[in-house]
Amino acid sequence: MTIKLIQCDALRPDRRAISRTLEDIADDLDSSLATEYTDILLAGSPVEIEVSFNTSSAFRALRKLDIEYELEE
Repeated sequence: MTIKLIQCDALRPDRRAISRTLEDIADDLDSSLATEYTDILLAGSPVEIEVSFNTSSAFRALRKLDIEYELEE
């Protein structure tokens, strides 16, 4: 399943927490790429990640970090 991360609405976003979460939930995403995706997301551009298992916990983690997302087909 592809998830499009649209924006982060957190008042003071925690870059490290977002990066670790992306690394944990996304398929084939290492720490350097997760950091790069975090920077892109916080700059205001959308990012797409692929999640193949445990999607409910992925959604929960994204909501906890105030990241707005939508499902892609």
